[in-house]
Amino acid sequence: MINTFAVLLIFQTLGEGLAYLLSLPIPGPVIGMLLLFVFLIIKSDAVTALAPTALGLLRHLSLLFVPAGVGVMVYAQRIASEWLPILAALVASTAVSIAVTAAVVRWLHKPMAPPPALQPEGRP
Repeated sequence: MINTFAVLLIFQTLGEGLAYLLSLPIPGPVIGMLLLFVFLIIKSDAVTALAPTALGLLRHLSLLFVPAGVGVMVYAQRIASEWLPILAALVASTAVSIAVTAAVVRWLHKPMAPPPALQPEGRP
């Protein structure tokens, strides 16, 4: 368990360091997550070692929404005064997310032609 937390923190720290050193507009934890993803692809046996603790973290994921809820309560007055731009941003970003997801799913589900060795005889 401690080893898994150490691995997760190492990748988050690497991501934060890269974001800082390269002045990237992407948050460090996102870069760290991408680095962890690449690591898990390269070293597939690490998945079995990280899975139990990762699943435990996912079971308690709702606790991560507490800070966001506190932030909403702290800025309730500002949210109330600027509700229209916030609502417009939420609606627009949701629509863009749905459209991009649909395009990616459609692209991934393109029918692929079988390799030439597997095509029926008489067909190019």
